[in-house]
Amino acid sequence: MLLLLLLLLLPGRLFRSSYTTTTTATTSSSSLSKETFTHAQEGVEAVYDDSSSSSSLSSTGTVVPTSSLKAAPAPPVGWSDFFEQELYLDYQTDSLRAQYHVYLTAPSAPNAPLFVCHHGAGSSALSFAPFALELRKLLPTAGVLSLEARDHGSVVVSPSSNNAILDFSLPVLTLDALAMIRLTQAKLAWPSLPSLVLVGHSLGGAVLTSVAASFQLGPSVLGYAVLDVVEGSAMDALSSMSALLRSRPSTFPTLQAAIDWHLRSRTLRNPASARASVPSLLVELPSGEWTWRTDLAATQPFWAGWFEGLSRKFLEARGAKLLLLAGTDRLDKELMIGQMQGKSLAHQTLLITKPPFMNLRKFQMHVFPAAGHFIHEDLPAKTAAAVAEFFKRNDRSTLVLPPKVSELLAQGKKV
Repeated sequence: MLLLLLLLLLPGRLFRSSYTTTTTATTSSSSLSKETFTHAQEGVEAVYDDSSSSSSLSSTGTVVPTSSLKAAPAPPVGWSDFFEQELYLDYQTDSLRAQYHVYLTAPSAPNAPLFVCHHGAGSSALSFAPFALELRKLLPTAGVLSLEARDHGSVVVSPSSNNAILDFSLPVLTLDALAMIRLTQAKLAWPSLPSLVLVGHSLGGAVLTSVAASFQLGPSVLGYAVLDVVEGSAMDALSSMSALLRSRPSTFPTLQAAIDWHLRSRTLRNPASARASVPSLLVELPSGEWTWRTDLAATQPFWAGWFEGLSRKFLEARGAKLLLLAGTDRLDKELMIGQMQGKSLAHQTLLITKPPFMNLRKFQMHVFPAAGHFIHEDLPAKTAAAVAEFFKRNDRSTLVLPPKVSELLAQGKKV
């Protein structure tokens, strides 16, 4: 099965003022040092390493406990250990009023890239927190922008009624993602977008593939990476999704209990990642208990539309392509045909070092059999290494073009 669902809104969060607000991280507010996080993560990958890679449609949904797995307490940790800023980006049209929620660490050099991340359904922008930390160890000047979908942390309401607009169709989520990227550009006063690498998990992979295919960001998009979602297995998983959602606990007595459940059920396999991401998935009830922020059942009418045509779109959109999977069983027919025809540039855990490819339909594939559906949370360092290598292989800023014939002739050289 495959865990796939990516959107963001924040029920119960007050709609803020019409001005964009920014929260900046400070080292004094950090509840856990990056060194501590890294140490915890390294110790966990060995404990939670497993050859199985079960997953489901929902990004929060593997619910089969492993009784032999005894997770140590993993208290929550704040966003400021992973990102420099938390932004609330206001946007209004005749038909909607939105306050988008994102986390950002801006690029720190003129030619540095920006990695734009989008979570899966039922998840949040902090799903990419440990990945962002590991990525910037490898690419210190790179930026990371992590988006939250409507009803997952971002708020989109009707101007007339102030009621939430619960339209989770792929075209609408694509427009939300584009708006968040452009609003971030305006907020940071960037004259133009940096080179972009789009990184989407599950539903987020479908959204950012749609962004790439739209070409609305022009040549700024260097490439896109899709994490553990392909059309065939996603569509196959839809029939069991409703039952899976009903099997989840509806409330938790504490945030710690929610973190423990995610680890015990093996929805997540890395306590360090769970500490960062799980608290953002929940809201506190008046009773003091915690319940899910996002009503995934409300997204059911849109499930099929998220993934129909995904493989074709992934293969045909402009830009370099990277597919990261938890198992080769995820490949559907169209991608398998592409792989057999030489359109896949890498297999299993091998990363090739050939020059950037010319055929738009070629893609690089990397398989992590030890990870679950949340590859980027279970193995953030390895996922970051694959994405960083993907960027380096396709970075246009490092290309040195040969001189033009006219320039050689002007220099008196024979051609």
